Amino acid sequence: MAQTTTEMNSPIRSIRGMNDILPQDIHFWNKLEKTAEQVFGAYGFEQIRLPLLEKTDVFTRAIGSATDVVSKEMYSFSDRNGESLSLRPEGTAGVVRAALQNGLLYGPVRRLWYSGAMFRYERPQKGRSRQFHQIGAELFGAAGPDADAEILMLGSHLWRKLGLHNLRLEINSLGNADERVCYRDRLYSFLKAHKDILDEQTNERAERNPLRVLDSKDPNVRALLEDAPLLAEHLGEDSRGHYQQLKRYLDRLGIEFHENPRLVRGLDYYCHTVFEWITDELGAQGTVCAGGRYDNLIELQGGNPWPGIGFAMGEERLVELLRQKDDIVPPLTHAYLVAVSENSTESALELAYDLRAGMPDLRLMVNLNGGSFKTQFKRADRSNALIALVLGEEEIRKGQVAVKFLRSGEEQLTLDRREVGNWIRSYIEAL
Repeated sequence: MAQTTTEMNSPIRSIRGMNDILPQDIHFWNKLEKTAEQVFGAYGFEQIRLPLLEKTDVFTRAIGSATDVVSKEMYSFSDRNGESLSLRPEGTAGVVRAALQNGLLYGPVRRLWYSGAMFRYERPQKGRSRQFHQIGAELFGAAGPDADAEILMLGSHLWRKLGLHNLRLEINSLGNADERVCYRDRLYSFLKAHKDILDEQTNERAERNPLRVLDSKDPNVRALLEDAPLLAEHLGEDSRGHYQQLKRYLDRLGIEFHENPRLVRGLDYYCHTVFEWITDELGAQGTVCAGGRYDNLIELQGGNPWPGIGFAMGEERLVELLRQKDDIVPPLTHAYLVAVSENSTESALELAYDLRAGMPDLRLMVNLNGGSFKTQFKRADRSNALIALVLGEEEIRKGQVAVKFLRSGEEQLTLDRREVGNWIRSYIEAL
């Protein structure tokens, strides 16, 4: 359909549910991502970067065709060769594909972490967008509960470093595949017997994937589930032993946890230990990090059996928590360079180049588009810089730089140009 003149001249807006991250917010994101990188590195995790697009099979094999993610939420399309491709809805399946393709498995324990945008077609709401961002960690090659404890210790460490103290850890065991099939049949029979009092969506979910009903937020469904059979009743000796040993490790480490026998994950590849960190400070979207063990996933993706466990955290939700803290502030602009005289631009650019080369962490803004002293000092004030470095006609002639303090009452200084770098370095170190 041809566009009208009005439509062609109107500003183009972003796609619904795909949001800009603006400069005034980016320091929260940087704090989260830099802290995560430091903590992951301390635990021996190496970063991996994955493509946004994958063959659709990467996700349908791993996640399961009966899940909401695959059946309703993926952005999938056929390319010019007729091959089905999908924007990644989560990270784990892509990490497994990359690890298999590049020979990263079947040796020593491998620890990988990733970050980036994910895509799901959902109803946008607070804490949930169609393009959202996750940071995740995956540990391959360790089947025991000590690996589960290591992953949970990693998460707990990260929350401490971020200063987030009100996150609740919930854990459960899904057992192995055979135990889960047995429980699934019992749960399905229970739900089928009560289908008349369940809404259409819950009945549909029960037909496709009964375990997902356990994750329902509907108060009526949750009340009914109080009488439903428990997965814990179907665990064998090995699964119970794995789960009990994990709880002993967590007790020994002082990591507080809550057992939630109704906790399941929305993706089919999980087994044994599953977990979520939850906050009560974000309303209904309270899960900020979730994961679990997926010992069968690598085989589903075409590899030989190999154990794995990991988690993914939602950056948008964690950023909302960081906003509530008053100790995360934007980085300071150290200096604004004011230059007013004939041919002052060359001197200003040369000074700025030398200062930045000598101090990589210096945050210096150079005045552009000229202007009088009064105009440039207004711009310096609006920049929130701490000081203004001033190059006037006299300073340039004498090889000097004036320093005007914009946020304090200190007297203006005049420095030899060769001294400016050392003075600024000392000034910043004293902040």
